[in-house]
Parts: sequence; C-alpha cells; structure tokens
Amino acid sequence: MADSALLEPGWRETMLTANGVRLHVVEAGEPDAPLVLLLHGFPEFWWGWRRQINALAEVGYHVVVPDLRGYNDSEVPQGVAAYQLDILADDVVALADAYDADRFHLVGHDWGGVISWWVAARHPERLRHLVVMDAPHPGVWLRQVLRHPSQALRSTYAAFFQLPLVPEAVLGSFNFTALRAMMRRTAREGTFDPGDLDRYAAAWSHPGSLTGMLNYYRALVRREEAPPARITPPTLILWGENDAALELHIAERALELCDDGRLVVVENASHWLHLEQPHRINAELVDFLGKPGLSR
Repeated sequence: MADSALLEPGWRETMLTANGVRLHVVEAGEPDAPLVLLLHGFPEFWWGWRRQINALAEVGYHVVVPDLRGYNDSEVPQGVAAYQLDILADDVVALADAYDADRFHLVGHDWGGVISWWVAARHPERLRHLVVMDAPHPGVWLRQVLRHPSQALRSTYAAFFQLPLVPEAVLGSFNFTALRAMMRRTAREGTFDPGDLDRYAAAWSHPGSLTGMLNYYRALVRREEAPPARITPPTLILWGENDAALELHIAERALELCDDGRLVVVENASHWLHLEQPHRINAELVDFLGKPGLSR
C-alpha cells in the first residue's frame, strides 16, 4: 500500500478488483458525489495527481485515482498482450462499475490520456466529460509521426522501448538514473526535486513494474490500424506549449475527431503541465467539469 507520507488528510486508499486485475486506488471526497477518475501516465503513478485531488474534491466530486495495471501497488499482469488498449479501457469502465457509477467524468494525462481517448471512443455513453492532457488519440498518433519527421525524431524513445530487456536494463540501472533524467529533461526547471524522484523510483522498483510500464508501448505498436474513432462526449484537450515529446499538430488532429471539443494550449508549460501550473489546470478542470456539490 501507499507510503503514508504521501496521503494527505481526507485521502483514503484501497485495493479492489476491476476487469480481473487488482488495482490500488486513492480517493477523496464524498462517496455519493459524482465520480471523476484521474488516470496517470508514464512513468508516474497515482501521486502524479497530488495537486489536483483536493481541488476537485472540494467542489463536490468523488475523486478516484488508480495506479494503472503494472504500476506501483497495482497488480502486474505478465505479457505484452495484457496491456492491449481495449483491455486498458475495460479496466477503467470496470473501475467505474466498482463504484456503481453509470456515468462518470474522465481525466487522463500522457498514457492515461491515451486510455481516456479509447474509453470515450468505445464507451461514449458512460462519460459525462472527457479531459485529455498531452496525450495522442491512438488513431492518429502513428499517422502524425509518419507525416512529420520532427515528431518522428521526438518519438524515437517509443521505438527503443520495443526492444526486449534492453530498455529495462538501461532505465533501471543505477537507481533509475536514466528515467530520472528523462523526467527532469522534459520538465521546467524545479518541477521535480530529488525527493519527488525518489518517490517515483520507489514505485518503479516494485517487482515487474518497469516491464509492465514498458509493455504499454509494446502493445500499442502491435495493434491493427483502423480508421480513427470519433469522440462524442464533451471534450477538453489541455496541451503544454513546450511539450518536448508531442507536437501541437497531434492535439489539433485529435480535436478534429471531437464532436464537441475544445483545445487549450497552456503557455510556458511542458509535458508536465498539471504539476507545473496546478492552479491554472485546476481552474480549467473545475470550469469544464462544473461544481456539482453533492447533487447527482
């Protein structure tokens, strides 16, 4: 379970089974309030949302923040096939089912955003609102990489992750020196202090977790290409102006697939916009999702 030092007053944690996988979950707010799920990305864990949890709980949401399968305290299924996008989306729906939520709000960053796009495509009737932060729609990412050489260069890390065993050896060596450096290099100065990175390293150290995290990328490139799925729930795309991994055209192309979408480019923000500008991001979230109080 979570390091107690990471849990703020009013935050609760539990283990539950969703889609056949044991997931570690941190939650805040009244259990009978409208549900909002926050999905972290690579290589974070639930703690990546630490600056958003209270902001949403205080305006009347039941905030549920899982460790995705393969991450931190959640179960680590074996094999690349266990990380197929359909399965990851089913985890999210099953998690909402575990809280008896017929409909819910969904917020995802990075890989959590990729999964959120797919939940919205496959289960639009379940979502009240969708918020995606710096994450490509899975139906357009490869196409945009092929069309834009500069994006292809930015995405070489994903090709490296396809190798067996080597990425684990490189990223995990010397107490995750390379993974720590990647996070610092892609963020504004001061976003991650050494203590923060120690917290992340503790999560990466769980048996099998590093392979589980990398299997998201390995499974994605093995999926069959299909026409990009349209997104019908109301959608807000938040995009860091200075994202080092993803160019803006990826967000613009995803927006074209939204029936009711809006793109907000966050100035002076990197890929880690939710940590660098929490007040701005929290205000955008509350403005878009609303302030429900305890009403359904």
